[in-house]
Amino acid sequence: MPTPYATSIGSWTRPTTFFWAATGATFGLANVWQFPYLAGNHGGGLFILLYLVCLVLVTLPLMITESAMGRHSRHGLVLSLDGYVRSARRSRLWVWAGRMGILAALLVLSFTAVFGAIALAYVFYGAMGRFLGAGEAQAAATLSALVSEPEDYRVFMAWHGFFLVLVIWVSMQGVVDGIERAVRVVAPLMLIMLLALFGLAVWSGDFTSASGFMLSFHPDDVTAESVQAALFHAFFTLGLGMGVWTLFGAYTPVGTRLKRSVLAVVLIDTLIAIVAGLAIYSLVPGGHSMEGERGFGLLFLSLPLALSDLPGSQFVIAAVFLLIVMIVWTTSLSLLEPVVGWFREWTGAPRGWSVFLMGMLVWLVGLVTLLSFNVWSEHRLAGGTVFRWLELAAGGLLIPLVSILIAIFAGWCLTRNLTFIILGRAPGLFRRIWFWVMRLVLPLVVAYVGIQYTAVSLVAMCNNGSVAPWCGPADVVATESIRPEGSDKSSPEAGSDEQGEAGNGEGRETPQSDGKSEQEGANGKNGEEGGPNDDEILYHSV
Repeated sequence: MPTPYATSIGSWTRPTTFFWAATGATFGLANVWQFPYLAGNHGGGLFILLYLVCLVLVTLPLMITESAMGRHSRHGLVLSLDGYVRSARRSRLWVWAGRMGILAALLVLSFTAVFGAIALAYVFYGAMGRFLGAGEAQAAATLSALVSEPEDYRVFMAWHGFFLVLVIWVSMQGVVDGIERAVRVVAPLMLIMLLALFGLAVWSGDFTSASGFMLSFHPDDVTAESVQAALFHAFFTLGLGMGVWTLFGAYTPVGTRLKRSVLAVVLIDTLIAIVAGLAIYSLVPGGHSMEGERGFGLLFLSLPLALSDLPGSQFVIAAVFLLIVMIVWTTSLSLLEPVVGWFREWTGAPRGWSVFLMGMLVWLVGLVTLLSFNVWSEHRLAGGTVFRWLELAAGGLLIPLVSILIAIFAGWCLTRNLTFIILGRAPGLFRRIWFWVMRLVLPLVVAYVGIQYTAVSLVAMCNNGSVAPWCGPADVVATESIRPEGSDKSSPEAGSDEQGEAGNGEGRETPQSDGKSEQEGANGKNGEEGGPNDDEILYHSV
């Protein structure tokens, strides 16, 4: 077995692959089902400006740090930190930050794949005409039958396994023949399909209303919660704290302009979110009965119903959900890579076996989320399903903690000379700003994000009847801005009983919309049981 530092994990062949891979990794469901809602309800164009400020001052420095550490060390997050710990003669406990990041990637991937399975099923449902002439009750019944019915969970498991096979098969082909080739084809194709959807929205949708909702400046809607929402979305939507950026940095060939590429990814990700929001809200104006629907219900209830009225709707619905599948698939492929890279560097195992074993582990953990929507939906601990607690562990604890530790380690434990060597060539002013942001700003801001995210999630569980110690008589929290995407980003259980908050966020409890009562009548069951709710799906979930 090779020693850790002799283990080669691979490299891309073209400098531009970093951009395409990172674009595929960051363009997640949060851009589709959360960002447009936040922009429309927190000031429109003013919120977008706030979001860009948060990206540049907080998210961008951490993204550059993670990528630069990987490029300099040519290893994944765990061995990168191990090497820097040895160089700086620091405690080896710092390496646990990398291990926690890998665990976070595995957890987030496990429930991201579940959402991918739903989208994959909808490609076929759309092509077969399931939504032709359907009303809200029928659409809700279709979603409930797939996700929430305890008797039919094996069908859901089959879709889940099918989606993961698509991810694992490509990853097994290798860094170059698998991942590089795939992202260089799929990422540009995603952009083309999104532009086609945008064109369809302009042609047949209410584009004027959507652009006014998302892009016009609404100063009266900007509050302290708007700043908080912009900060949360900026932090969770770009895959920080999970080793993705470190490994992508390690794969970059000589000649890659890393800092420019990272900035380009941040900007293109924001542009994509705006275009996606305009397209969807043009086709689903006002979310049927509310201004600015979001999350799970927007994607899997309102959108297919709106598209079913268009000419050639079977083809259109299938194509739109194929785009959704590609979005989740590229995100999943990116999240699997740091897990596989860590396992290979730890064991020296061949890539094929590493991908297979880690893929099976992701599948097993994903079954916990899948069953939390149906068979185990009524089994709760302190008001939260198993999925809810897994999501909270990743989004409220692991991801913020890893990000804080990386910032502290880079800013305080390494010598300034070494940090600047890792960073690479950059203007002096940029270096100084980056250095002090890593030292002071990032640890404090990310600590706030993690604590607030956890607090909001715990209180949201109280709305499900929890008698946990942190639950009080008045547990209605005015933090809808954080309310998960519902996530990207997702935390399912909270939303079901929560104030019926318009929408569906990322929640998980039962796919709902305004037609919830109608659905219950049609199914004869409490629709809240299994499907996701808006308020349950959190920012980083996808």
